[in-house]
Amino acid sequence: MSKIYRDFTQAELDAAYNNRAVAPRLTEIKADWDRRSLTLYASARVTRDLAYGSGARQRLDFFHARTQGRPTLAFFHGGYWQWNEKEPQAFIAEGMLAHDINVALVEYTLAPQASMRQIVAEIRASVAWLAARLRTELGAGAGLVVSGHSAGGHLTAIAAGQPGVTAALPISGLFDLEPIRLSFLNQPLEMTKEEASTNSPCHLPLPAVPTTVAVGAAELPELVRQSREYAAQLVAAGRPAQILITSGDDHFSILEQLARPDGALAQEVLRLALP
Repeated sequence: MSKIYRDFTQAELDAAYNNRAVAPRLTEIKADWDRRSLTLYASARVTRDLAYGSGARQRLDFFHARTQGRPTLAFFHGGYWQWNEKEPQAFIAEGMLAHDINVALVEYTLAPQASMRQIVAEIRASVAWLAARLRTELGAGAGLVVSGHSAGGHLTAIAAGQPGVTAALPISGLFDLEPIRLSFLNQPLEMTKEEASTNSPCHLPLPAVPTTVAVGAAELPELVRQSREYAAQLVAAGRPAQILITSGDDHFSILEQLARPDGALAQEVLRLALP
């Protein structure tokens, strides 16, 4: 069979990026996330559905730290740019709130209603909106760490170059969209080769802010490869960057490292937010 990308046939490439296919407990995991997120919405001080644009999904929820003037973590959910919403991801704020860090959960329009170019523009708009209001309207400090998981990791790398961002933590991200364009995941996105290239962080000006590229050691090999290569690209360009591979974590369990106050990713946010 013919190779379509690197050494992959079409079927092999599709499998190489199919995180759901290797997560037999995903329904149970997401039910637990839903439960914990609902609990957090009920117990935390949160301002919901702040509009950073006119679109129905151009909204964010802002979880307030106990103390004014504290840094903020902006988080972009995953779902290969075509699934999920912000609310079931609220559980990740548990770790940050325990450390008195604000958390902004950002939602964006999904494919096929939005193209990759439009999604990227929305993320940039959300960061600009936040950066302009952290101190004046939200009672936060100037520190703004951007983070996100999977597709949100890709969007994190995009956001890292925006004015006002002070550090970045992409988690299990996609930094080269070419294999996505060639896989089954492109059906709703309909990315052209040009669009995939111009929205791939590995082909864009590299952010100058401190960046930790995180990935689970037990994730699909292509996800690990992309993270390793992007971190190496940043380091080779002289950027203040590093790779963080969490032992034993798969594509979904890695989020517990952010949700737990003592988790490796929660601790990394603290290091980035409070240098």
